[in-house]
Amino acid sequence: MSLANPAAAEIARAVATALGPEIRPDDLKVEAPPRPELGDFAVGMFAAARALRQPPPALAARVAAALPVGGVIARATATGPYVNLAIDRSWALRWLAGNDLVPTPGAGKVVCIDYSSPNISKHLAYHHIRSTMLGHALAELHRALGWTVIGINHVGDWGTTHGMLLAAYARWGHEESYQPLDVTALNALYVRYREAMKSEPALGDEARAWFKRLEDGDPDVRARWQRFRDVSMAEFEAVYQLLGVRFDHDLGESFYEDKMPEILGLLEARGLLEESEGATVVRLPDEKDPLLIKTRDGTTLYATRDLASALYRKRTWAFDRSLYVVDRGQSQHFRQVFKCLTLLGFDWASQCEHVPFGLVRFGGKKTSTRGAAGGFLLRDVFREAAEQVRPIIAEKNPDMDAATLERTAEWVGVGAVVFANVLPQRDKDVDFDWDRAMALSGDSGPYLQYTAARCSNLRRRAGAPPSQLATADWSRLTHDAEWAVARRLLDFGDHVARAAASCEPHLLAHYLLELAGDFSRWYTLGNDEPALRIVCDDPELRAARLALTELVRGALERGLGILGLRAPDQM
Repeated sequence: MSLANPAAAEIARAVATALGPEIRPDDLKVEAPPRPELGDFAVGMFAAARALRQPPPALAARVAAALPVGGVIARATATGPYVNLAIDRSWALRWLAGNDLVPTPGAGKVVCIDYSSPNISKHLAYHHIRSTMLGHALAELHRALGWTVIGINHVGDWGTTHGMLLAAYARWGHEESYQPLDVTALNALYVRYREAMKSEPALGDEARAWFKRLEDGDPDVRARWQRFRDVSMAEFEAVYQLLGVRFDHDLGESFYEDKMPEILGLLEARGLLEESEGATVVRLPDEKDPLLIKTRDGTTLYATRDLASALYRKRTWAFDRSLYVVDRGQSQHFRQVFKCLTLLGFDWASQCEHVPFGLVRFGGKKTSTRGAAGGFLLRDVFREAAEQVRPIIAEKNPDMDAATLERTAEWVGVGAVVFANVLPQRDKDVDFDWDRAMALSGDSGPYLQYTAARCSNLRRRAGAPPSQLATADWSRLTHDAEWAVARRLLDFGDHVARAAASCEPHLLAHYLLELAGDFSRWYTLGNDEPALRIVCDDPELRAARLALTELVRGALERGLGILGLRAPDQM
C-alpha cells in the first residue's frame, strides 16, 4: 500500500518518529493485516530492524508501546515482527469529508500520452477501443494526480497505405458508388485496391509511386489527401464525443514530415545509417533485425516518424514521462525506436514507455479494420448496447422522460462496452461477452453505474440536500458495515496512484467493484435490520449515513469518469 492512503501516511510518520531519526516514513511498508481482527493496518519491522540492528519482534513491541493513542491511532499492538494498528473511525470519516481523496504528487510534472491513433480513411472499429480507452484512463489518472497531461492522437495519415488509397481513388473514385465521399467509401476503395493487388502485383509499385508524389509535395495529390483526412477526422470526432474522449493535439504522422530531415542528419552524424538491400537502416545492439529508416525508393517509414515525434515532444513539452498506448504487436518496433534514441545520445529515451495491451475479440473473432464492414464498427456496437439496455431502464423507471431515457441508455450502453475493455489486466486478451458486459450485477460497468444511481436515489427519497458532509455527526456511524465502506474509501487515492504508476487502469476498475460491493452489503443489511437502514427515522443518524452515501457516490462518479464512464442519477 502506498502512502497515498492518508491513514497509511499518518501511521508511517508516527511509526518513523517512534523508531528514531534513522528511519524515514518512506522506508516503512504499511499494509493491511491478514485478518481484520488484528486491526486496519500493519507495519512490518524488517527493514527498520536491519537498519537499527535489532530483532524485529523486540522492535515491534517497543514501537507499539511508544505510539501515542489519539488522532489517527486508536490502538497499537505488537504481533511478532508487526505493529498492528486500529485507526480512529471518526478521524477517518472527518478526513474523508474534508479532503480530496487523491493526492497530487504529479504537480509540476508532464506526461505525454499517445493513444487511439487510428488510420484515416477507415472507420473507428471495435479493435480501436482498447487503445482509446486505456489511453483515456491513463490521461485521467495522471490528471487526477496533478500531472500536466498532453494527450496526443497520433493519426495514421502518412505512408504507403495512403498511396494505395490515392491510387484507388484515381482508378475508381469517379464511380457513382463512391459518391458522396465519406469514410465508408474511402474504406471500400482501400479494401478493393488491396484485393486487386493479389492478382496485379504491379499495383504495389503504383501505390508507392503515389505516396512518393504525396511526400514530394505534388499540390493536387496533397489536396486530395487533405480531403481524405478532413472527412476521416470528422467521423472520428463524432465517436470520440460519444465516448467523452478528448485530445490536446491531433498530430498525425504527416505533421512530422518537415522534422524528419533533422533526424536523418543526426543519425548520419553519429554514423548510424547503413544501406541494406537498397534500404537505409540502423543496426541496434542485441537486435537481430535492423531498424528501417528509409525504403529503397527514398520514402520514410514509421520508425523515422516516431523518432522525429519523440524529439518534437521532448523539446515542446519537456515531458517527464512519454507513454505509447499501442498493441503488443508493436513491442519490437518501440523497443528498437527507444534503443535508437539512446544511440543518438538522448538520455531521456528512458522516459519513453511502450504501454502494450492484448487482443480484442468480438463474437469469438479477433477484430480488424477489414472486419469492421462485417458489423464491428464501434458506433454500431454502442448503438446495439444502448438498444439492449433501454427497455430495462424504462421498466425500472416508468416515469423517466424520453430525453433522459435516451441519454441514460446511451451512457449505460457505452459504459458497458468501455468497462469490459478496461476491467481485464492490460496484457490480457479480451473476449467481449454481451450478457456479462450488460449485466446489472457482477463485474460490469452497469452494476457500478446502478450503484451510483442508487446512492442518488437514497438522497432523493430522504428529501435531503446534495451535501450532508459539513454537518454530519460522524460519531454516529458505529457499525462494522459502515466502517467497511469508509475504510475502502480511504484506499481510493492509493489505487489511483498505483494504476497510473503501473499503467494498469484495471486496478482502479477492480477497486470500484470492491467499493460498490461494500456499499451494497451495507445497503442490504438495512433491508434485513431496520436499525441499519440508511434512510432511518433518527434524523442525525440518517444525515450521517446519507453523508457517507454521498462520499460513495462521489468516489464512484470520479472513478467511473477516470475510466471513461458516466454516472447517471437514475437508472
